[in-house]
Amino acid sequence: MNMRRLLSAILLGLTLSANAELCVTDDADRQVCVPQPAKRIVALSPGATELLFSAGAGEQMAGAVSFSDYPPAAKKLPRVGSYKRLDLEAIVAIQPDLIVAWRSGNPMSEVERLMDMGLTVYVSEPRRFEDISSTIKRFGKLAGTHAIADGAADGFQSGITALQMRYGNMAPVTVFYQVWDEPLMTVNDEHLISEAIRICGGVNVFGELPSLAPRISREAVLEKDPQVIVAGGMGEDSPGWLDPWKAFSSLQAVELGNLFFVPPSTLQRPTTKMLAGTRTLCQHLETARARR
Repeated sequence: MNMRRLLSAILLGLTLSANAELCVTDDADRQVCVPQPAKRIVALSPGATELLFSAGAGEQMAGAVSFSDYPPAAKKLPRVGSYKRLDLEAIVAIQPDLIVAWRSGNPMSEVERLMDMGLTVYVSEPRRFEDISSTIKRFGKLAGTHAIADGAADGFQSGITALQMRYGNMAPVTVFYQVWDEPLMTVNDEHLISEAIRICGGVNVFGELPSLAPRISREAVLEKDPQVIVAGGMGEDSPGWLDPWKAFSSLQAVELGNLFFVPPSTLQRPTTKMLAGTRTLCQHLETARARR
């Protein structure tokens, strides 16, 4: 009789474990649960798409917004509009069991409509490198791919830590990072790009501004007179945004030849590729120190 009770308890435990929901807390401090590993996932930003693939959930992806182009398999996913203009009908038609939204990029009124329809929505907004690691792990839990996700997250974080140990105590260098050209835009200290600058021993000259991605004037850049100007650009091999600055010979960055390009996909998306982008940025700032 005791053996029967023991077997019954074990079977009950296995049943409860199999039926247990998978729950995480998203970046809006909401609990997000799925009854079983998500099999039809829709990502509403290119960055979220990359992070889901990093978490090992690529085969469960069922839709993504435009410009979701990495890894190459992401290009084949059905499109559900752009991150600024969601195609709600296309999203609903996919019948997703998990949607990953972008808090500062998606129209939140449309995201809330998806929530009101009863769809499971995870709101993502990584603001620190550790957030990238934890996001990958949370995606891995929801997708049932935690082993792959944990390895990718830990590898990324160890790489960032190594850069911080190497460059974090270097002599500070003032930096203007240009995230867009027309209108001229930068980032404040709440942005992930600013954390990359800090890790490399840089100081964001517009870090104190209240907006995450503020618009600024060229006159404001001239007034700040940064020692380094770093720009992304319209493409992975297109440093053309740096050319107009060459006309301002009074700028320290121009006088010292410290106009640097970093491929935008490696710094302007909150993904594991930021490790490569930060490494490139650190090398640029080290070059600037040598010229000083």
